[in-house]
Amino acid sequence: MPSYRIHRLRDHLRPAFRSAPHVSGTAQLKPRDYEPAETVEAASPYAAFLDMRSSGTPLEVGDVLEDERGMFRVCKFVGFEEAHFMVPEARPLIDVTPEVAPADLTSVGAGALE
Repeated sequence: MPSYRIHRLRDHLRPAFRSAPHVSGTAQLKPRDYEPAETVEAASPYAAFLDMRSSGTPLEVGDVLEDERGMFRVCKFVGFEEAHFMVPEARPLIDVTPEVAPADLTSVGAGALE
């Protein structure tokens, strides 16, 4: 039987997720918005939802199930939809070395006073 790892949406983000409009296609999720949780064995995401409904920690809208292959499904009002976690692109390193060496500030300051 397949197992699913649960990723719980952080509580303070649930109202925003609930009020967001429904969009079609793959949902793009931010890893920082989720906390890894327990694992559940079920025949499908819907079976996992039904099994956990009677538990103390049911799946809620916004929670994500990750299957054994690494595929993600987010729980929405309309059912489970495909999702993936966005990985931020690495920023290019900026060269902070000055092209021209600065003048000796002590000699500039002394010449200005004379």
